[in-house]
Amino acid sequence: MLLWSACNKQAKPNAAPPPTPVSVAEAKTADAVYYDQYQGAVVALNSVELRSEVSGFITGIFFKEGDVVPKGKELYEIDRRKYEAAYQEAEANLLSANANLIKAQKDIDRYTMLLKNDAVARQTVDQAQAAYETSKSQVAVAKAGVLSAKTDLSYSIISAPFTGRIGISQVKLGAQVSPGTTLLNTISSEHPIGVDVVINEQDINRFYNLQKRSTDSTFTLQTSDGTRYNKPGKVLAIDRGVASGTGTIKVRIQFPNEDDVLKDGMSCVLNVLNSQSGERVQIPYKAISEQMGEFFVFVSQDTIAKQHKVKIGPRIGTDVVIMSGLQAGDKVITEGFQRLRDGGKITLGGPPQQAPAKGAKQ
Repeated sequence: MLLWSACNKQAKPNAAPPPTPVSVAEAKTADAVYYDQYQGAVVALNSVELRSEVSGFITGIFFKEGDVVPKGKELYEIDRRKYEAAYQEAEANLLSANANLIKAQKDIDRYTMLLKNDAVARQTVDQAQAAYETSKSQVAVAKAGVLSAKTDLSYSIISAPFTGRIGISQVKLGAQVSPGTTLLNTISSEHPIGVDVVINEQDINRFYNLQKRSTDSTFTLQTSDGTRYNKPGKVLAIDRGVASGTGTIKVRIQFPNEDDVLKDGMSCVLNVLNSQSGERVQIPYKAISEQMGEFFVFVSQDTIAKQHKVKIGPRIGTDVVIMSGLQAGDKVITEGFQRLRDGGKITLGGPPQQAPAKGAKQ
């Protein structure tokens, strides 16, 4: 009898596991406005290195370093005495050439009249004509000399090519400068200003479309200290081609900068409004589980848990946007899914809370 009883007990089937207690939350549709982020750098839309076109010593500096200077303002003076003397000499040479031309013209007129009366040889007239043409060419040379000397004289004063902020001077009074090599200073425009970002070639069409129809909320900027820059931007230019080594292309976004907040060379983050922003399904982020780079949630269907593969978007606070895989109204399991399998039994009410250990502080 004892042997029969033991065998009878072993023959009984294993009891089914109890349902897993879980907590659920309903997937809801809500407004989801989110941005794609690109690392960027602030660049002046116009920046010029000031260098001298003539040699000499600095005899004047007419600005305060770091100030905004208007277009045409005189900034540096290079010793002008030599260039003023050369200009005066060139003008004197032009006067002399013009006088010779007038004399040659009179000689031609005189000899032509005498030739009509056979009072002078034809050769003399031809020589007078040649002298006149030579005088004309000398006048042209003298005019070119005046223009060259005047240009050199004008180069001895270096003026601002546009309105912008000038930097710290690289030379002091009395310093000698060489044409084309000595850097005097740098001037750059500030308003408007640009932000350069590098994008993948897959995003080119997106930015071309944004160039045609961007809105005030399309581009926002965040500076390196975390400050949000609230002025709207627009696509100014997209580079001519894709870099073959990296498959990227540069895009320049223009921002107003009346208050001089953005400085040339600053690092920043460009936020670009995602085209999929709008009314989107959202669920608590804690309901998401990841497996091999893919994302899943468990959905409560009465007493059964069904696993759904989802495509997620950006996080918004404690929630996450669901791009596909769920519908509004689905009840997703937020707690207790760690012990679940697809099709597993569930019961609502949340996983049991672990009792505090004896002696633990309440």
